[in-house]
Parts: sequence; C-alpha cells; structure tokens
Amino acid sequence: MVKKRKPIIAGNWKMYKTSTEAVAFVQELELAVAGMEDVEVVVCPPFNALVPVVETLRGAVISVGAQNVHWENQGAFTGEISPGMLKDAGCRYVIIGHSERRQFFGETDVNVNRKVKAVLQYGLTPIMCVGEQIGERESGITEKVVRTQTEAGLAGLTAGQVAGMVIAYEPVWAIGTGKTASDSDAQQVIGFIRDLVNQLFGAEAAAQVRIQYGGSVKPQNTGSLMAQPDIDGALVGGASLDVESFTQIIKAATR
Repeated sequence: MVKKRKPIIAGNWKMYKTSTEAVAFVQELELAVAGMEDVEVVVCPPFNALVPVVETLRGAVISVGAQNVHWENQGAFTGEISPGMLKDAGCRYVIIGHSERRQFFGETDVNVNRKVKAVLQYGLTPIMCVGEQIGERESGITEKVVRTQTEAGLAGLTAGQVAGMVIAYEPVWAIGTGKTASDSDAQQVIGFIRDLVNQLFGAEAAAQVRIQYGGSVKPQNTGSLMAQPDIDGALVGGASLDVESFTQIIKAATR
C-alpha cells in the first residue's frame, strides 16, 4: 500500500543551544529547506528559545515544538510549563514521554496520558514517545512493553484525536548510543503500533496517524528507514543540532 501520510522530521534539541544560537540555527535551516513541501519539519528547542525561534520562523514552513509540558494549565508547579503557555508561545507540537523524561524524571504512562489529553485540549499536537530498554528487547518483550505504553498513552482519546497525532517509536537502547534498530526491526515494531491503533481506534485512525522512528537517526540511515511502509518520519536527537546533517535527513525523507 502506498503511503499517503506526509513525513514529519522533528529535531529534539534537548538541553542544547542558547536563544542566540537557536535563532541563528533556524535562520540557516529556513534557507536550507526552502521549497521542500513534501515533508513537515519541526524543531523543538529548549523553553528559553521557544519565543525567539517562533518569531524568527513566522511565515516559514518550519513548525516549532516543545520538549515537555505539564498536564495542568496553571497552578503551584514550580519549574513546569503549561499547554496554554506553549500555545501562547506559538508552539504547534509537544514531545511527550521521551525516554529521558521517563528515565531521569519519573515520567509514568499515566502522566503521559494526562499530558497528551492536556495538549490536545489546547489544539497542540502531541508527539508521544514509546520504546523498550535493551534488557526488554533481549528478553523478547518489546511488543508487550510497547503495547502497554501505547495503550496507556492513548487511553480515553477519540479516533479522531489519535488520527491527528504523532507517535514516536524510540528504542531506548538506540538513543544517543550510535546504535540504530535495523530497518526491518523498526518497521516490525512500528507496524505493530499501527496494527494496535487499528484494533483500538479503527482502520481510518490507523491509516492517518503518523509514526516516527527515533534513535541515532543520521543522514546515512534515514532513506532506508523512510522506505519502510509504516515509518512516517524521524524524531532526531544529536543530528538535529547541526544544520547540514539535519538538512540531509530532511532531504532523505523526501526521496
């Protein structure tokens, strides 16, 4: 079956780049991707750079996303940021449930679900991350882990909401390690996620939801990953911090 979903390449900058560095980066990136309409490009700077990056990209084809969010829109939650604040800043996307949030900050499946629902209420699009640890893969329970995370993260949503969101499959053992899941392994798990969405929300939602791969994505492996029938893009970490490498990944996704 020919894919009709528009590929989405999102750069997760993590805790890198000052506001000045971020603005300079997106100015260069905007020129590099001008005219590329066959792929959606998203940059996810740290919170300090969101507003200047949004202002710099006003009218450009590049969208802006945040790396995290709280599920409440206001309150006594020191150090957090709300979906309303991100909407006000000009964000369109929000990464939710990244493995580093789960590993270092105690993110749970329940909280991922709360955050997904919260950002949808504000018209933002969640990029919901799921993925297994190396021990879980070696134990043969990858699908069990991914099923649990996906079902919990999507609990209580409508088929229409799921159809419009992005799911990112990121095997934890491949993030920042230089190791990448093989094309067939990535396709197998992402195909499994799409089948699961079909079971839970129906064929139309499964056909429309975009599912990315993340984990040591580089210009050299993007093309073969994107050639897989169920892979609709990439959530890029380290390689998104360099304009040249990120542009090459975007170009590979359009071929």
